[in-house]
Amino acid sequence: MQAELRQQRVELFAEVMLAIRRSLQLKEILHTTVTEVQRFLQADRVLIYHVLPNGTGKVISESVLPDYPALIHLGFPEEVFPTDYQQLYSQGRVRAIADVHDPAAGLPECLVEFVEQFNIKAKLIVPIVQTLKVQSNGQFQLPPQSPNHLWGLLIVHQCRSPRHWVEFELELIQQLAAQISIALSQAQLLEHLEEIVEARTAELQEANHNLQQEINVRMQAEAALRQSEEQLRLITNALPVLIAYVDNQQEYRFNNQAYEEWLGKSPRTLYGQHLQQVWGVECYQRMQAQVEAALSGQGVTYENDIVLKDGSVRSVDATYIPHRDADKTVKGFFCLISDISDRKAIERRKDEFISVISHELRTPLTSLHSALKILATGRLGTLSSEGQQMLGIADDSTDRLVRLVNNVLDLQRIESGKVVLDRQACNAANLMIQAAEAMQAMAQQQGVALVTQAADIVIWADIDYILQTLTNLLSNAIKFSAAGGSVWLTVEQEDPSTLNPQQSNSEAVFRVRDEGQGIPADQLERIFERFQQVDSSDSHKKGGTGLGLAICRKIVEQHNGRIWAESVPGCGSTFAFTLPAFYQDH
Repeated sequence: MQAELRQQRVELFAEVMLAIRRSLQLKEILHTTVTEVQRFLQADRVLIYHVLPNGTGKVISESVLPDYPALIHLGFPEEVFPTDYQQLYSQGRVRAIADVHDPAAGLPECLVEFVEQFNIKAKLIVPIVQTLKVQSNGQFQLPPQSPNHLWGLLIVHQCRSPRHWVEFELELIQQLAAQISIALSQAQLLEHLEEIVEARTAELQEANHNLQQEINVRMQAEAALRQSEEQLRLITNALPVLIAYVDNQQEYRFNNQAYEEWLGKSPRTLYGQHLQQVWGVECYQRMQAQVEAALSGQGVTYENDIVLKDGSVRSVDATYIPHRDADKTVKGFFCLISDISDRKAIERRKDEFISVISHELRTPLTSLHSALKILATGRLGTLSSEGQQMLGIADDSTDRLVRLVNNVLDLQRIESGKVVLDRQACNAANLMIQAAEAMQAMAQQQGVALVTQAADIVIWADIDYILQTLTNLLSNAIKFSAAGGSVWLTVEQEDPSTLNPQQSNSEAVFRVRDEGQGIPADQLERIFERFQQVDSSDSHKKGGTGLGLAICRKIVEQHNGRIWAESVPGCGSTFAFTLPAFYQDH
């Protein structure tokens, strides 16, 4: 009979375990536990007491017969369950009290009085201990405060009469408490997973919302970009010039319609093609240095000759504008190419006309100038003072015309490429002394002191043309200096990187400085153009032709040098130019 009863209770316990394991909701698990325990133990009350962190506690689940008061949700002070009791139960203590009034039970009098108000005659107390706790990452860990954390108590009350608890009942209740402990951990994990899922769902919803906004913004930006590109292509296609964008691999990424009209290649065909594929080896070699300069971050403007689809050759002006990203890295360059064939033809006809006229004028002017010189000597008779004055004016004007014609012819010869420089190693100091001696008479006549600071620097140059450059610059400096002033001519050897980063060899820098009226900053570059002077009246006052500085620039550029002016109005001007120093490879 006893074995049969034991078997029944084992089956009941198995049913309880199955019911607990089928549920993941802690509240449902606890309710199932107290209900089933009351049923198979036929107890008057079964409850689960939860120990709170502050030492107090409350009943959170209960199954009780109608004849007895319910304790559910009733809170109990810390004195009912003191700290030393908590420590004992956290270590696994199990108490089976058959009669609360039995002195052998060891219950304090105050606790006996407390349980009597609830008609408790016998009680069975089993701790619910958590040996594992769920971390925020979903893993289990031991609670830090103690090896075993007392979560609560599984308590069975007998209220009708005292009751002797058998060993089998104790084992069953302990196993149930252990299952509740596991269920607690599972419930915490489930709760944590639900929180993670909820948080992750919120994150995904937010990310999805942001992504949708980003997609909308990107679609709007792409639509605006397409519209902008269409407008840009419409504008660029209407222009009679070549417009393109070339990346840092020297491949085309944009071309306007003019490329098809000029070269017979559509923008779609040109996309992704290298410059050399489009223009051919010979033309690419002429533009390669400028392309590399643009990709290094320099703005470039130069002239070139290209072959069109019909085989005709056109002169073009090309401008490259570097394109930098936010980090100032050059990503490519914009290219603008315009046809200047008509302009070049006009310039050639103009140069030819000027050359013809100059040649035709030089012979009679030379004769006229010689005749005036003879008249001025008095060998053909003596003139009155008024006649002598008129003769001087005619002589000065004729002299100016002769110089103008000679300058025009010199400039035309240099620009046409007919000049072949006779370069040789020469001493800069000797050139300076010769130029100063040639201009000494003019300086004395103007009352200007001519000061030279020579240095023995060997340069690689055409002696005659450099002397012409020096005398032109000295002549200008003397003419625009007041009486009593000084003009300085200096030369020094400088580190080329301070002047021109593209120059790798040493250079000599000549400077001519005066104490004249100075030049406005906006005209420092314009004065090197033909027939340009700071004040047009200067050409009449000083006898200039407006070609001297243009000739100087052409001569210096033929020597692969640079020429420039520096000035502060009212404080004089400095004209400087560079020439390559002599080295053995020459």
